[in-house]
Amino acid sequence: MKYLHLVWRNLLRRKIRTTFTLLSIFVAFILFGVLVGIRAAFTLGVEVAGADRLVMLHKVGFMMFVPESYGPRMQSVRGVTDVTHSTWFGAYYQTETNFFANMAVDPEPFLRMYPEYIVPEDQKKTWFEDRTGAIVGRPTAERFGWKIGDRVPLISPIFNRPDGGPWTFTIRGIYTAARKGVDDTQFFFDRRYMAETFRGVDFIEGNVGWFIIRVSDPPNADQIAQNIDALFANSPNETKTSTEAQFVQNFAKQIGDIGSIVTAITAAVLFTILLVVGNTMAQSIRERISELAVLKTLGFSDGKVLGLVLLESVFIAVLGGGAGLLVGWLLVSAGDPTGGFLPAFYYPARHLVIGAAMVIGLGIAAGILPAFKANRLRIVDALRRN
Repeated sequence: MKYLHLVWRNLLRRKIRTTFTLLSIFVAFILFGVLVGIRAAFTLGVEVAGADRLVMLHKVGFMMFVPESYGPRMQSVRGVTDVTHSTWFGAYYQTETNFFANMAVDPEPFLRMYPEYIVPEDQKKTWFEDRTGAIVGRPTAERFGWKIGDRVPLISPIFNRPDGGPWTFTIRGIYTAARKGVDDTQFFFDRRYMAETFRGVDFIEGNVGWFIIRVSDPPNADQIAQNIDALFANSPNETKTSTEAQFVQNFAKQIGDIGSIVTAITAAVLFTILLVVGNTMAQSIRERISELAVLKTLGFSDGKVLGLVLLESVFIAVLGGGAGLLVGWLLVSAGDPTGGFLPAFYYPARHLVIGAAMVIGLGIAAGILPAFKANRLRIVDALRRN
């Protein structure tokens, strides 16, 4: 690091060029951070899905129901330790733009299945006792100003009430997430409320959206899933069971392969920045051919000259990229910019590490060719050229 002052002086030689190069890298890594946050939101739950949980739904698709009676039958499958269910409700609050994930569940088994949803014990008890009660994630409660005890009307285009009015729920609990990546924007209510309203309606009564199954042997989850599906093979409602991570990933891909899109955009941006920084370094070396020759004349070895050029390239990448990563992290940490469309909008820690590695890699890749050119420079040829 004793030669860092030389690197700094070289960067100040062309202040405008250095400034624009730094800004290009800075903006690129801000974009990287925001895209990472968007990717995390759209692939929500994939990385934190329970390794010991399976999801079983109708073989035809997500919007087809499966009989509620399948639950007790699955308990007989070896390796299954717990079973609960959930049904997509698809409601909104006041206007269609106020949409959030909301589901009908069996409260006690559901919270037992998902210990990552943290609900105070007193609120949990109150919810269990109120069939029209519901729990909601803190960000959603704050978004609409809901408090414990509030009566909340929701309109479901999928499940229209027989009287044509809205579904009214009482907020009995506000849950939080035990860790990053867990969706804390959802709304859960007791399925008995819906079942009682639609009693006698064949399409709805006795059916649920999907089952969540806990297994005792996660490494053997695929085999257990096959055994569950075999149990209902050739029935009027055949099933498809997969790990929770696969289920969440397939659900996210209904919108699009966000991971591939983000990767493609990031790769294109970083490749462009690589060309910009590489061109900057090449120009800088061309302008300093005679100075490098003088350094070699004074005793600087080829390796030391190569190191100086690489240090300059990495330094400019770290300066711009590090600032970009920091600002990107701050922007993502500020929360969902859409006001609720992107649940769990956050910056995964491992992507900070990946970003830092990309910064170093960018600096090395941009400076390697100019560095080798400086390394192979012959003193006589350099002095003759100038």
